Amino acid sequence: MTRFQPSSINRREFLSLTTGAAIASAAGVPAYAAATHRFAHGDFDISVFSDGFLTLSADILLPDASPEVRSPILADLGGDMTGAPVQANVPLIRYGNDLILIDNGAGGNFQPSTGRLVDNLKAAGVDPALITKVVFTHAHPDHSGATTTGDGKVLYPNAHYYVGQAEWDFWTDNDFETRRPAALHGFAKGAQRDLFAVEDRITRVRDGDEIVPGMSIIDTPGHTPGHISVELAGRDNLVITGDACTNDVIFFQHPQWHFGFDTDAELALKNRRDLLDRAANEKLKLLGYHWTYPGVGYTERKGDAFRFVAA
Repeated sequence: MTRFQPSSINRREFLSLTTGAAIASAAGVPAYAAATHRFAHGDFDISVFSDGFLTLSADILLPDASPEVRSPILADLGGDMTGAPVQANVPLIRYGNDLILIDNGAGGNFQPSTGRLVDNLKAAGVDPALITKVVFTHAHPDHSGATTTGDGKVLYPNAHYYVGQAEWDFWTDNDFETRRPAALHGFAKGAQRDLFAVEDRITRVRDGDEIVPGMSIIDTPGHTPGHISVELAGRDNLVITGDACTNDVIFFQHPQWHFGFDTDAELALKNRRDLLDRAANEKLKLLGYHWTYPGVGYTERKGDAFRFVAA
């Protein structure tokens, strides 16, 4: 298969590279592991790759909902009363000679149904050595766990990395275990593993900073203290949300509900509502990490809530 050469490939060639993945899906490979959605946005070419899926408990997905309210929502997500699967959508963005990942998936550091990204990239002819930038929306293990291989080598050896300054400060605190709840200690160990592995090639960013021209950082804290989203200029600006809005089914319909893994639950709720309000007002295109694959679409108001409209 043709290898991905960012210095010479044109837009049409870029968008055609994932044809093999679509064929694999038709041949019986599970859709979450093979399908690749491709689109152009302004100066950017985007392919949404899957890292697989993860299963979350009902208490994490729907902590505010009663059992009778939970049941149909979990069924809509393909689950049962114990929990439901959610996707892991990783955008690969080409800008000029740059190949940019927004998050890098779980690798072998989360559930066994995750960690598919590298295989799916390779199936599309994308060598990990060609990735030039990786932007972490945050340092939870399903978003940054693939930073290193099982033997500790950096998986994307030629990439430069970006993380929110507040995210870095929070997870790398030397006194984390004495200052923070025990429930976060495991997350901190994983975040430190991933962030310290690329400390010599990481840039700590703040609200408004640009990764490349037209790609800017938006502070969206709450899910984690330094969570960021990424906005791409173009017609109907595109916001890659990370976990600022964790699910397109639950939190569009119920923007007042909390999510069980949000570090600051009230701040996360406020910023999620603000993001959806802005998206509806400005007709922004959104791309969500744990949304129904490929997670690309628009927000419409529906009474006091919202409706996700796939693009």
